[in-house]
Amino acid sequence: MPTLFDAYQIGALSLPNRFVMAPMTRRRAADGKVPTELARLHYAQRASAGLIITESIEVDPFSGLKGPTRPGLFTDAQQQGWQAVTEAVHDKGGRIFAQLSHMGRGAHSSQLEAGGRVVGPSSIAAAGNIYTVNGPVPFETPVKLDIGEIAVVVGQYAEAARRAKAAGFDGVELHGANGYLIDQFLRDASNQRSDTYGGSAEKRAQFLLDIFEAVSTHWPASSIGVRVSPTNNFQGMSDSDPVSNFETIAALLSPLGLAYLHVVEPAVQPDGLPYVAIAIRESFDGPLILAGKYDQASAESALLEGKADLIAFGEKFLANPDLPERFRRGAQLTPPDKATFYTDGAAGYTDYPALAD
Repeated sequence: MPTLFDAYQIGALSLPNRFVMAPMTRRRAADGKVPTELARLHYAQRASAGLIITESIEVDPFSGLKGPTRPGLFTDAQQQGWQAVTEAVHDKGGRIFAQLSHMGRGAHSSQLEAGGRVVGPSSIAAAGNIYTVNGPVPFETPVKLDIGEIAVVVGQYAEAARRAKAAGFDGVELHGANGYLIDQFLRDASNQRSDTYGGSAEKRAQFLLDIFEAVSTHWPASSIGVRVSPTNNFQGMSDSDPVSNFETIAALLSPLGLAYLHVVEPAVQPDGLPYVAIAIRESFDGPLILAGKYDQASAESALLEGKADLIAFGEKFLANPDLPERFRRGAQLTPPDKATFYTDGAAGYTDYPALAD
């Protein structure tokens, strides 16, 4: 029976264990959205993961460039910064995918470069507030992308994927979760289009499928992952029928030969929310990663019951860079310092200790 410590094969990539380091935005890129020496150290410290998935990397060249901020992958300087990261991870024997994303309506005009716009599948603002340099302000109503503009964004993903390969990544993950642009197209509360990209679940998935096709000109399908979050309401997201919707999406992705499908869903769902990962598992034939505050016991149980092939850990990997070894030894875990999640510098990023030998 599979355990977290068993090897696993994703395409041509051999993973020594089934621990995945989940993508975690930490807003520590320098001016120009360039990864720093701190990022190089941060990822290298966690190279014992079977697979590392980076924090969300912007494909939109109009996203704000002033640091500290989220990193990008659309300039030579950014590519060089990520190359230093991948080389450090590989030197430690690790494997790393780049998570490619676009904020869509989750951005604010004050954060964008000249010429940038807040965009989305429909002119529907996210509920709630966004935090800016001027404090919390309501989300703005996005400009509805037209067909030609959608093609431009698809091209931005393809360019970032090309640069990811040049930077030495082992693959890429398309960020279709947590209220980012792909997710905005996938769910019907944010996508109320009536054209090729809206209406049925199949049409709402077309944007993701177009991006996959464009990215696959640079990467084999077996090196492309997709992340989704069927019931996450972050940034005002929702869907009227998440089980049917994501069952359809999984069925559309299944024959493509993806590296994996990565599902963000709590190990124990709150009352009233369906457990969508079950339907996804039945509709998707490829490798499945589950993420959702798993501990060692619940992770091992999910693998044993066939609910997943790999388990992603976020905050536990942040605070415990040697998480696989801690689980192996039954060692106490260091709790994460949430106050440092989005601050600048090494604190709460590269200063978490590993176990003493």
